[in-house]
Amino acid sequence: MTVAARVRAEKFRRERKRGKRAAANEVYVTSTAEAGTEPEAARLSIVIPVHDGAGVLARCLDALDRSVWRPLECIVVADGCRDDTAAVAARHGATLIALDRRGGPSRARNRGAAAANGNVLVFLDADVCVHADTLGRIGRYLADHPDVAAIMGSYDDQPVEPGIVSQYKNLLHHYVHQHSRVDAWTFWAGCGAVRTAAFRAVGGFDESYTRPCIEDIELGVRLRRSGRRVVLAHDVQVTHLKRWTLPRLVLTDVRDRALPWLMLMLRDRTLPSDLNIRREHRASVVLIWIMVLASAVALRGGRGALIAASVAAALLVGLNFDLYRFFARRRGVAFAVVCVPLHWLYYGYCGLAVAAAPFWYAAHKIAAVYRRTRRHATLRGSPHG
Repeated sequence: MTVAARVRAEKFRRERKRGKRAAANEVYVTSTAEAGTEPEAARLSIVIPVHDGAGVLARCLDALDRSVWRPLECIVVADGCRDDTAAVAARHGATLIALDRRGGPSRARNRGAAAANGNVLVFLDADVCVHADTLGRIGRYLADHPDVAAIMGSYDDQPVEPGIVSQYKNLLHHYVHQHSRVDAWTFWAGCGAVRTAAFRAVGGFDESYTRPCIEDIELGVRLRRSGRRVVLAHDVQVTHLKRWTLPRLVLTDVRDRALPWLMLMLRDRTLPSDLNIRREHRASVVLIWIMVLASAVALRGGRGALIAASVAAALLVGLNFDLYRFFARRRGVAFAVVCVPLHWLYYGYCGLAVAAAPFWYAAHKIAAVYRRTRRHATLRGSPHG
């Protein structure tokens, strides 16, 4: 590490002890990998944001206690909690940071990262359980690949909740991540690690996301834009504890995933073919609406429309056949058959989000211009303006 790097790192440590946050535009090099010298051993600081999730947090921390690789520390950030989160954290020897009011996982993760002492920040959701080898795989990969700034994993194929919607959603996530590129353009904070220096260099999570949303995706975009490498490690896996219901699934997918993700892509003028926006997924969105519209026409007696709907349905099955075969292999043919309409529903509301996103984006741009205009007008009218 260079002298200048040591000075910046020491400055950050002093500010952290005083409880101040480092300036977002200043880079603090605390990792030798960032400084361009030989890589050092990965010292993992676990950061877990939680809001009234003491039950799942206890299981999350139990799993960490069974980890073969021992982290340097575990930091639990209680985001306006009113339950027994503090007692659960204390029982497991975790460092607790209690925030008075709920501000969302972005802010909570940033507060945890500011207090961390490791050279690698491992972000975990409170409702996941690491495998015994999860942290070891992360630590060894980053130690062996100094060119990698961040690494993310996936849910495993053994979700805990038995309901059909929960099984479908968690297995779909597993499948998508397992069939995506190793060199990623995004990040996932359900189980993801970032070198501390890289995290601080890009300014951490965007705290304008005040609820669980795409804050991790947006962080990954900035990491990649800064020239840093993010990888998706298929063998880094965690077990998901979340219970999904159909209304909650649709609301989350539209409000917290599809719309903000599409707005991010409109903002950055990019449409990478990876994860769940690969070409076959985009084609499936088009096909589902061809099938819906053709079926509506066919109900009025249109023979040609019925043929078109049937062809679209056949193409949908063909494009997604490997996924449906995966469902059948994991949970049986009957489960796979039930998952097909759930998956087609997903494509349907994604299509609606695509149609709405440009208008939503334009409305946000207009609102931002209006707010700036009002602010400038207020400043001009001020006696000190």
